[in-house]
Amino acid sequence: MRRDMPREERFGVGAKIDFLFLETFETLRRATYANGKAKIDLLQQAIENIDSLRFFVQLAWELSLLTNTRYSTLGEGVENIGRMVGGWRKGLLSKTPAPYGAGEREELRERN
Repeated sequence: MRRDMPREERFGVGAKIDFLFLETFETLRRATYANGKAKIDLLQQAIENIDSLRFFVQLAWELSLLTNTRYSTLGEGVENIGRMVGGWRKGLLSKTPAPYGAGEREELRERN
């Protein structure tokens, strides 16, 4: 994608988009092997990267650095990844029990 951009933008917006793609994929790789809360935190970080990626892809399109076709294809892919990661995180949140509050811990200690 960057090869089609003018030189100045290739090392600015184009580099940022490439960095965000790689950072997102690396974060998702780490989340695959993480457990519990760490996985949820990594997925949240990936979602934030995806939001930034959406912004910079739209910025590149508004600056006419991407054609409409390329923007459409790239934007659709980013949206699909965002939906998948959001669904993954939501599924984990629904399966993860809430941590005990301070009052609940004391109550459990008294029972035992």
